[in-house]
Amino acid sequence: MKTQRGASTLGILIAVLFFGSLITLVIKLGPIYLDDITIQEAIESLNDTKDLDQLTVRDVQGLVRKRLSVNNVRGFDEKQIKIHKEDGKVHIDLEYEVRTDLFQNVDAVVHFNHAYEMTGQ
Repeated sequence: MKTQRGASTLGILIAVLFFGSLITLVIKLGPIYLDDITIQEAIESLNDTKDLDQLTVRDVQGLVRKRLSVNNVRGFDEKQIKIHKEDGKVHIDLEYEVRTDLFQNVDAVVHFNHAYEMTGQ
């Protein structure tokens, strides 16, 4: 007598649900992480600015705003970027969270916290 081999209907259904959930997470959370990487790159690129330590806090905020606008970062409040100068260095602290709905009444909250210390060129 031959035995049957292969996946059962229940096994296939569980695999489809698992991979469907995984794809949903990637689709929902992927853009949030990509925006965070873009924000980090925009802020880190400030270190290439000449005489950054001579600029006022308002000027640095303007540079950050322009770079975020050029990189099409959407849904981000620039007020969450704290900039202060100390000992000839520009300190930038960034702490924010992004909420997104996964399905129906289930939400995901992603929290980011970055700190930078730069002097420019």
